[in-house]
Amino acid sequence: MNATHTEPIPNPLDRQAGFVVPAALEAEIDELISHYPAKRSASLMVLHAIQDRFGWISQEAVEWTTRKLDLQPIHVYELVTFYPMFRQQPMGKYQIKVCRTLSCALGGSHPLHEHFCGALGLDHTKHGPQTTKDGKFTVEFVECLAGCGTAPVMMVNDDFYESVSHAKADEILGKCK
Repeated sequence: MNATHTEPIPNPLDRQAGFVVPAALEAEIDELISHYPAKRSASLMVLHAIQDRFGWISQEAVEWTTRKLDLQPIHVYELVTFYPMFRQQPMGKYQIKVCRTLSCALGGSHPLHEHFCGALGLDHTKHGPQTTKDGKFTVEFVECLAGCGTAPVMMVNDDFYESVSHAKADEILGKCK
């Protein structure tokens, strides 16, 4: 690697004004890095720590990580864009994930997704996560949530719900407000 020559990443991520890694987080990340034989090996764990703190991975987070790990930006960017657990935009306080794979699609996940979007003023025809203007909710379709026998299934943050009807969806939303 040539540390003095840095190639730009192909498609910059969203910007995060005022991005600063607090000293306590940097100390935690330094500790994480110390457990790996090479700095690069800690890349995923460093990204998880940043996302846990900021809620998503911004362009500035990628740039900071590349400096911290002595990597080219593309090496961090490719991780952020490949792994679906990394969020590339700010997400709402409540992240609603509706499974869209075959069993759930047959069980009604598309009308369920449409129901959530309608209740929250979002466009059900758009792909990818959508966040309400107040930043409270993000709704998105996701791949298999491993509840095929009780479709449709969904999650709100880390809470898993099975056999979700429109009435149950309204009840779930009511608990979030």
